[in-house]
Amino acid sequence: MTEMTTDGTACTAPTLRPGDLSNPVAVAQALIRLPSVSPDPGESQQLLASMLETLGFSVTHLPFGEGAERTPNFFARLGTGGPHICYAGHTDVVPPGRVDDWRYPPYEAHIADGLLYGRGACDMKGGIAAFVAAVARQVAAGGVQGSISLLITGDEEGPATYGTSKVLEWMQAHDQIPDYCLVGEPTNPRVLGEMVKVGRRGSLNAQIVVEGTQGHVAYPQRADNPAHRLLAVLEALRATPLDHGTQYFEPSSLQVTSIDIGNDATNVIPARLRHN
Repeated sequence: MTEMTTDGTACTAPTLRPGDLSNPVAVAQALIRLPSVSPDPGESQQLLASMLETLGFSVTHLPFGEGAERTPNFFARLGTGGPHICYAGHTDVVPPGRVDDWRYPPYEAHIADGLLYGRGACDMKGGIAAFVAAVARQVAAGGVQGSISLLITGDEEGPATYGTSKVLEWMQAHDQIPDYCLVGEPTNPRVLGEMVKVGRRGSLNAQIVVEGTQGHVAYPQRADNPAHRLLAVLEALRATPLDHGTQYFEPSSLQVTSIDIGNDATNVIPARLRHN
């Protein structure tokens, strides 16, 4: 199974033997070596599904959405009785950014000084690998009492419109609601067990479009520069506290993720500026 990375380097995920599935590092390396930058699912979900089928899981693939929004998801379950515990996670990752800035290539899954380097090692192919290894060890030790399932989406880092929420609707309609659910996101900054998340405060994405008047930089008095206006808006927003946090959550923050002008000329004041 081979894919091309963003820098044109071929990455090959090795075929894991059943005994390798109890090794979370080997499983994580195999998943990391298959790029799956949201919304492109790559082949990581197929590899993960085949691992689970080897362990005896019944896998139901659940793609939702159409066209560019089509999102790969799947639900896999081992056993039919209770109690039913569900591991929830995602195979998609954020873009690697400048590959040259990485200590090791993002899809090489290189190990150095006891650390695994690669896009998704923490968020969250490493978490999924821990799920797989835990189940593999339990199966090898004599089987599973009750049942274990995995809810896997291919769109958690993107809009997530056709991801987990749609799978949950399917699970409810097919009587697959678990008794317990564990989400494998990296929530412990220093050591495992440092904290347990009790909920999610949510997030809000907004887009600001500032209109101005285009003009030549030599005659600024004839133009209205939207970039200057946006700076004032952002400073006002940044200086205003959203809240003060709670016992369980740190204070909310405003983060600017993109400022787009789309201006190819250095001597023209733009007419419009968009900020995310």
